[in-house]
Amino acid sequence: MQRRFDQVDVFASDAFSGNPLAVVHDAHGMTTEQMLAFTAWTNLSEATFLLPPTDPAADYRVRIFCPGRELPFAGHPTLGTCAAWLAAGGVPQRGDRIVQECGAGAVPIRIDGDRLAFAAPPMLRSGPIEPDLLATRLDALAIDSGDVIEAAWIDNGPGWMGVLLASSDAVLDVSLPSGTHPAFDVGLVGLRADGDECAIEVRGLFADAGGLVREDPVTGSLNASVAQWLEATGHVSLPYVASQGTNLDRRGRVVVERVGDDIWIGGRVDIRITGIVDIAAP
Repeated sequence: MQRRFDQVDVFASDAFSGNPLAVVHDAHGMTTEQMLAFTAWTNLSEATFLLPPTDPAADYRVRIFCPGRELPFAGHPTLGTCAAWLAAGGVPQRGDRIVQECGAGAVPIRIDGDRLAFAAPPMLRSGPIEPDLLATRLDALAIDSGDVIEAAWIDNGPGWMGVLLASSDAVLDVSLPSGTHPAFDVGLVGLRADGDECAIEVRGLFADAGGLVREDPVTGSLNASVAQWLEATGHVSLPYVASQGTNLDRRGRVVVERVGDDIWIGGRVDIRITGIVDIAAP
Protein backbone atom coordinates (compact mmCIF):
# COMPACT_ATOMS: atom_id res chain seq x y z
CA MET A 1 0.00 0.00 0.00
CA GLN A 2 1.31 3.44 -0.90
CA ARG A 3 1.49 6.05 1.84
CA ARG A 4 2.83 9.60 2.05
CA PHE A 5 6.33 9.82 3.46
CA ASP A 6 8.28 12.84 4.76
CA GLN A 7 11.86 13.15 5.94
CA VAL A 8 12.20 16.03 8.34
CA ASP A 9 15.20 17.93 9.74
CA VAL A 10 14.53 18.73 13.42
CA PHE A 11 16.37 21.21 15.68
CA ALA A 12 18.43 22.44 12.71
CA SER A 13 20.26 25.75 12.82
CA ASP A 14 20.78 25.70 9.03
CA ALA A 15 20.20 23.25 6.20
CA PHE A 16 20.88 19.58 7.05
CA SER A 17 22.29 20.39 10.48
CA GLY A 18 19.67 18.81 12.77
CA ASN A 19 18.32 15.33 13.41
CA PRO A 20 16.45 13.66 10.52
CA LEU A 21 13.17 11.84 11.11
CA ALA A 22 11.12 9.55 8.86
CA VAL A 23 7.34 10.09 9.04
CA VAL A 24 4.83 7.70 7.49
CA HIS A 25 1.30 9.10 7.10
CA ASP A 26 -1.98 7.15 7.20
CA ALA A 27 -0.32 4.21 8.96
CA HIS A 28 -3.55 2.43 9.92
CA GLY A 29 -3.33 -1.23 8.96
CA MET A 30 0.43 -1.45 9.50
CA THR A 31 1.62 -4.02 12.03
CA THR A 32 4.16 -3.37 14.75
CA GLU A 33 6.55 -5.70 12.92
CA GLN A 34 6.23 -3.63 9.74
CA MET A 35 6.90 -0.44 11.68
CA LEU A 36 9.99 -1.95 13.27
CA ALA A 37 11.24 -3.20 9.90
CA PHE A 38 10.69 0.16 8.22
CA THR A 39 12.44 1.99 11.07
CA ALA A 40 15.49 -0.27 10.77
CA TRP A 41 15.53 0.19 6.99
CA THR A 42 15.65 3.99 7.20
CA ASN A 43 18.91 3.81 9.20
CA LEU A 44 17.75 6.87 11.16
CA SER A 45 17.55 7.21 14.93
CA GLU A 46 13.72 7.24 14.83
CA ALA A 47 10.71 6.85 12.56
CA THR A 48 7.09 7.71 13.34
CA PHE A 49 3.71 6.56 12.08
CA LEU A 50 0.69 8.86 11.97
CA LEU A 51 -2.70 7.47 12.97
CA PRO A 52 -6.16 8.85 13.80
CA PRO A 53 -6.47 9.86 17.46
CA THR A 54 -8.38 7.77 19.97
CA ASP A 55 -8.56 10.72 22.38
CA PRO A 56 -11.11 13.30 21.14
CA ALA A 57 -8.96 16.08 22.63
CA ALA A 58 -5.97 15.07 20.46
CA ASP A 59 -5.32 16.26 16.90
CA TYR A 60 -3.52 13.07 15.85
CA ARG A 61 -1.94 9.92 17.28
CA VAL A 62 1.64 8.80 16.65
CA ARG A 63 3.64 5.66 17.28
CA ILE A 64 7.36 6.33 17.74
CA PHE A 65 10.08 3.76 17.01
CA CYS A 66 13.83 3.64 17.29
CA PRO A 67 15.78 0.64 15.96
CA GLY A 68 14.52 -2.43 17.77
CA ARG A 69 11.82 -0.95 19.98
CA GLU A 70 8.86 1.35 20.37
CA LEU A 71 9.14 4.47 22.54
CA PRO A 72 6.28 5.99 24.55
CA PHE A 73 7.70 9.47 23.91
CA ALA A 74 10.62 11.13 22.14
CA GLY A 75 11.25 14.80 21.49
CA HIS A 76 12.58 15.25 17.97
CA PRO A 77 9.96 12.76 16.65
CA THR A 78 7.26 14.80 18.38
CA LEU A 79 8.21 18.04 16.65
CA GLY A 80 9.00 16.36 13.32
CA THR A 81 5.71 14.46 13.25
CA CYS A 82 3.77 17.61 14.09
CA ALA A 83 5.45 19.52 11.24
CA ALA A 84 4.68 16.69 8.80
CA TRP A 85 1.05 16.54 9.97
CA LEU A 86 0.65 20.30 9.50
CA ALA A 87 2.31 20.21 6.07
CA ALA A 88 -0.08 17.47 4.96
CA GLY A 89 -3.06 19.70 5.73
CA GLY A 90 -3.65 19.00 9.41
CA VAL A 91 -5.72 21.70 11.10
CA PRO A 92 -5.33 22.09 14.89
CA GLN A 93 -8.47 22.21 16.97
CA ARG A 94 -7.02 25.08 19.03
CA GLY A 95 -5.35 27.56 16.68
CA ASP A 96 -1.63 27.61 17.39
CA ARG A 97 -1.78 24.73 19.90
CA ILE A 98 -1.65 21.09 18.83
CA VAL A 99 -2.23 18.04 21.03
CA GLN A 100 -0.33 14.88 20.14
CA GLU A 101 -1.47 11.51 21.43
CA CYS A 102 1.37 9.03 21.98
CA GLY A 103 2.37 6.24 24.33
CA ALA A 104 3.09 8.76 27.09
CA GLY A 105 -0.36 10.34 26.77
CA ALA A 106 -1.26 13.81 25.51
CA VAL A 107 1.66 16.11 24.64
CA PRO A 108 0.93 19.81 23.98
CA ILE A 109 2.81 21.42 21.07
CA ARG A 110 2.77 25.10 20.19
CA ILE A 111 3.63 27.05 17.09
CA ASP A 112 6.24 29.62 18.12
CA GLY A 113 7.04 31.79 15.10
CA ASP A 114 9.28 29.72 12.83
CA ARG A 115 9.73 27.06 15.53
CA LEU A 116 7.66 24.31 17.08
CA ALA A 117 7.92 23.53 20.78
CA PHE A 118 6.57 20.80 23.06
CA ALA A 119 5.82 20.94 26.78
CA ALA A 120 8.34 18.81 28.65
CA PRO A 121 6.55 15.74 30.03
CA PRO A 122 7.03 14.67 33.64
CA MET A 123 9.91 12.34 34.35
CA LEU A 124 9.01 8.69 34.87
CA ARG A 125 12.14 8.09 36.93
CA SER A 126 14.41 10.49 38.78
CA GLY A 127 16.80 10.47 41.69
CA PRO A 128 20.15 8.77 42.29
CA ILE A 129 21.53 6.14 39.92
CA GLU A 130 22.45 2.80 41.46
CA PRO A 131 26.20 3.09 42.24
CA ASP A 132 27.20 -0.15 40.51
CA LEU A 133 25.29 0.75 37.34
CA LEU A 134 26.71 4.29 37.28
CA ALA A 135 30.23 2.92 37.75
CA THR A 136 29.69 0.50 34.86
CA ARG A 137 28.51 3.29 32.55
CA LEU A 138 31.36 5.62 33.52
CA ASP A 139 33.89 2.83 33.02
CA ALA A 140 32.51 2.11 29.52
CA LEU A 141 32.91 5.80 28.66
CA ALA A 142 36.36 6.08 30.32
CA ILE A 143 35.08 8.87 32.57
CA ASP A 144 36.71 9.22 35.98
CA SER A 145 34.10 9.48 38.73
CA GLY A 146 35.98 12.49 40.10
CA ASP A 147 35.15 14.39 36.90
CA VAL A 148 31.40 13.98 37.43
CA ILE A 149 29.70 17.04 38.93
CA GLU A 150 26.36 15.29 39.32
CA ALA A 151 24.51 12.24 37.99
CA ALA A 152 20.85 11.23 38.19
CA TRP A 153 18.04 9.36 36.50
CA ILE A 154 16.28 11.78 34.14
CA ASP A 155 14.02 9.29 32.36
CA ASN A 156 10.93 10.70 30.60
CA GLY A 157 10.38 7.68 28.37
CA PRO A 158 13.52 6.53 26.53
CA GLY A 159 15.39 5.62 29.75
CA TRP A 160 17.91 8.45 30.13
CA MET A 161 20.43 8.81 32.91
CA GLY A 162 22.11 12.22 33.08
CA VAL A 163 25.82 12.80 33.74
CA LEU A 164 26.98 16.40 34.26
CA LEU A 165 30.66 17.08 33.56
CA ALA A 166 32.62 20.22 34.31
CA SER A 167 32.72 21.68 30.79
CA SER A 168 31.60 21.31 27.21
CA ASP A 169 35.16 20.29 26.27
CA ALA A 170 35.00 17.40 28.74
CA VAL A 171 31.74 16.24 27.13
CA LEU A 172 33.13 16.48 23.59
CA ASP A 173 36.28 14.57 24.56
CA VAL A 174 34.34 11.42 25.54
CA SER A 175 34.65 8.54 23.04
CA LEU A 176 31.92 6.02 22.32
CA PRO A 177 32.50 2.69 24.06
CA SER A 178 33.45 -0.42 22.13
CA GLY A 179 31.63 -3.71 22.45
CA THR A 180 27.95 -4.15 23.23
CA HIS A 181 26.10 -2.41 26.03
CA PRO A 182 22.37 -3.23 26.06
CA ALA A 183 19.99 -0.62 27.55
CA PHE A 184 22.68 2.06 27.36
CA ASP A 185 20.93 5.47 27.49
CA VAL A 186 23.30 8.16 28.78
CA GLY A 187 22.98 11.90 28.40
CA LEU A 188 26.25 13.79 28.81
CA VAL A 189 26.00 17.48 29.67
CA GLY A 190 28.66 20.16 30.08
CA LEU A 191 28.38 23.86 30.83
CA ARG A 192 29.67 26.20 28.14
CA ALA A 193 31.53 29.45 28.85
CA ASP A 194 29.64 32.55 29.95
CA GLY A 195 28.71 34.69 26.96
CA ASP A 196 28.60 31.73 24.58
CA GLU A 197 25.67 31.45 22.18
CA CYS A 198 24.66 28.25 24.00
CA ALA A 199 24.53 27.57 27.74
CA ILE A 200 25.25 23.83 27.60
CA GLU A 201 26.65 21.12 25.34
CA VAL A 202 24.62 17.90 25.21
CA ARG A 203 25.36 14.42 23.85
CA GLY A 204 22.79 11.61 23.75
CA LEU A 205 24.32 8.12 23.66
CA PHE A 206 22.09 5.07 23.21
CA ALA A 207 22.34 1.37 22.39
CA ASP A 208 20.90 0.17 19.09
CA ALA A 209 19.07 -3.13 18.64
CA GLY A 210 22.38 -5.01 18.67
CA GLY A 211 23.68 -3.27 21.80
CA LEU A 212 26.21 -1.08 19.98
CA VAL A 213 26.36 2.45 21.38
CA ARG A 214 25.46 5.19 18.92
CA GLU A 215 25.19 8.95 19.25
CA ASP A 216 21.95 10.76 18.51
CA PRO A 217 22.40 14.00 16.54
CA VAL A 218 19.88 16.08 18.54
CA THR A 219 17.58 14.74 21.24
CA GLY A 220 14.41 16.52 22.35
CA SER A 221 13.47 14.11 25.15
CA LEU A 222 16.95 14.32 26.67
CA ASN A 223 17.00 18.11 26.49
CA ALA A 224 13.59 18.22 28.16
CA SER A 225 14.70 16.16 31.14
CA VAL A 226 18.11 17.89 31.29
CA ALA A 227 16.31 21.25 31.58
CA GLN A 228 14.10 19.99 34.41
CA TRP A 229 17.07 18.44 36.22
CA LEU A 230 19.57 21.29 35.88
CA GLU A 231 17.06 24.03 36.67
CA ALA A 232 15.98 22.18 39.82
CA THR A 233 19.61 21.72 40.93
CA GLY A 234 20.53 25.34 40.14
CA HIS A 235 23.06 24.62 37.40
CA VAL A 236 21.16 26.57 34.71
CA SER A 237 18.52 29.28 34.54
CA LEU A 238 15.90 29.54 31.82
CA PRO A 239 15.67 30.57 29.03
CA TYR A 240 18.74 29.17 27.32
CA VAL A 241 19.87 27.49 24.10
CA ALA A 242 21.52 24.05 24.11
CA SER A 243 24.03 22.80 21.53
CA GLN A 244 24.03 19.18 20.39
CA GLY A 245 25.53 17.18 17.53
CA THR A 246 28.91 18.93 17.45
CA ASN A 247 30.96 15.72 17.24
CA LEU A 248 28.75 14.49 14.39
CA ASP A 249 29.32 17.65 12.33
CA ARG A 250 25.78 18.80 13.07
CA ARG A 251 24.80 22.13 14.53
CA GLY A 252 21.67 21.35 16.49
CA ARG A 253 20.14 24.13 18.55
CA VAL A 254 17.45 23.51 21.17
CA VAL A 255 15.59 26.48 22.63
CA VAL A 256 14.52 25.94 26.25
CA GLU A 257 12.17 28.34 27.99
CA ARG A 258 9.56 28.45 30.72
CA VAL A 259 6.02 29.60 29.95
CA GLY A 260 3.83 29.56 33.04
CA ASP A 261 4.33 26.27 34.85
CA ASP A 262 5.71 24.42 31.83
CA ILE A 263 9.18 24.07 30.33
CA TRP A 264 9.00 24.18 26.53
CA ILE A 265 11.53 22.55 24.22
CA GLY A 266 11.63 24.10 20.76
CA GLY A 267 13.52 24.38 17.53
CA ARG A 268 13.34 24.73 13.77
CA VAL A 269 11.72 21.93 11.79
CA ASP A 270 12.26 21.71 8.01
CA ILE A 271 10.72 19.13 5.70
CA ARG A 272 13.47 18.06 3.28
CA ILE A 273 11.90 15.11 1.42
CA THR A 274 8.26 14.39 0.54
CA GLY A 275 7.17 11.37 -1.44
CA ILE A 276 5.44 8.00 -1.42
CA VAL A 277 6.55 4.82 0.33
CA ASP A 278 5.13 1.46 -0.71
CA ILE A 279 4.60 -0.80 2.30
CA ALA A 280 3.06 -4.16 1.53
CA ALA A 281 -0.11 -5.15 3.36
CA PRO A 282 0.47 -7.67 6.19
